[in-house]
Amino acid sequence: MQTTIESLGALERRLTMAVPAAEVEQQVDERLKRLARTVKMDGFRPGKVPLKVVERQYGPQVRSEVIGDAVEKSFTAAVREQNLRVAGYPRIEPKQGSDTSRLEFSATFEVYPEVALGDLSQVTIERPTLNVGDAEVEKTVQAMRKQRATYTAVTRPSQTGDRLIVDFSGSIDGVEFPGGQGKDFAFVVGEGRMLADFEAGVTGLAAGATKTFPVKFPEDYHGGDVAGKEASFAVTVKAVEEPVLPEIDAEFAKTLGVADGDLARMRAEIRENLEREVKRRLENDIKQRVMQALLDSSKLELPKSLVEIETQRLVGGARADLQARGLKMENVPIDPSLFATQAERRVALGLILAECVKRHELAAKPEQVRALVEEQARGYEQPGEVVKWFYSQPERMAEFEGLVVEQNVIDWALKHAKVQDKAVAFDDLMGKAT
Repeated sequence: MQTTIESLGALERRLTMAVPAAEVEQQVDERLKRLARTVKMDGFRPGKVPLKVVERQYGPQVRSEVIGDAVEKSFTAAVREQNLRVAGYPRIEPKQGSDTSRLEFSATFEVYPEVALGDLSQVTIERPTLNVGDAEVEKTVQAMRKQRATYTAVTRPSQTGDRLIVDFSGSIDGVEFPGGQGKDFAFVVGEGRMLADFEAGVTGLAAGATKTFPVKFPEDYHGGDVAGKEASFAVTVKAVEEPVLPEIDAEFAKTLGVADGDLARMRAEIRENLEREVKRRLENDIKQRVMQALLDSSKLELPKSLVEIETQRLVGGARADLQARGLKMENVPIDPSLFATQAERRVALGLILAECVKRHELAAKPEQVRALVEEQARGYEQPGEVVKWFYSQPERMAEFEGLVVEQNVIDWALKHAKVQDKAVAFDDLMGKAT
């Protein structure tokens, strides 16, 4: 088979292949003869079907398979000979030519780019730090009290922290809009569940009060029909309830899983859990900073094929997530462009991390993977059995190996960059979405 490769751009290549027609026909004939020995057809005994009958029935399919195998073999050999790393999948198309003695095809594809890693010694990375002390433990205790609050009706005007039960009806230009009505709707003032204008409108109202007030929807509001518009809401307050926080006593400790109600043990467990969560969030924060530093300092051209594959993967994930929430997605289109930026970032980071691993020998070591698996299993009642289960799951182990590689890159980057430790406030760290 004859092949030629031409460059169509920085990453795009086109491979032209020519398959001798006689060779194809010979292989087709051989396969049909083998097939005739075993094929079963009505009216014939097994192995006694005439070759012409077999050819008429299976000839097109066999010829297609032979050509496909020949093209794949030629493509693989040419790629190996040229030492090319194919990104994504090739687009193979037949070519029309005057020479009937051979069949010609072209394969258009992209190759992986050269990744120019930046000099991290010239990059400054801020590393957030936070020590968990008594103050942080007490803040967490108070947050847990609020989560377990009960509510009792009051006659005074409402204020921040109260739970209101309201009926409301919203309209724009005198016309009610979908989603703008509610009956016996409960929410806590100050939690941010409602728009700020709505909360301001009902603050100071007592049970039985009615009021009509304007509410401005943000430009980026998730409800596209009302985004950026001003609505008028008529609200009736049916109840105002103030929170009653539980006492910090043995019963409170028992609700947190401390069987004997020991408050010292409760605080010790809270501190341990808090330290683990703070550590996780700090690690996630520094990870994002390192990844951004690598993106900003490295240079590469992204293969469009890999970005397209990643975009479709993200679209599929979003569709599956919405279906899991009970939405019927059969006829609901998801615009792939919504995921383009995310896909480009993920592809770029994947290529950069792979280059870091190759160039600086940062592959995961078995002992590193084992240590991570044991750490993850530590939170279970039978960690030894959980470790065995992890090791029996190839997909799980691949995830662990990926996490170790990622951490190796982060450690390497922090070792070579200029790192500045910066204390972060507890509320700021714990308020971040993770």
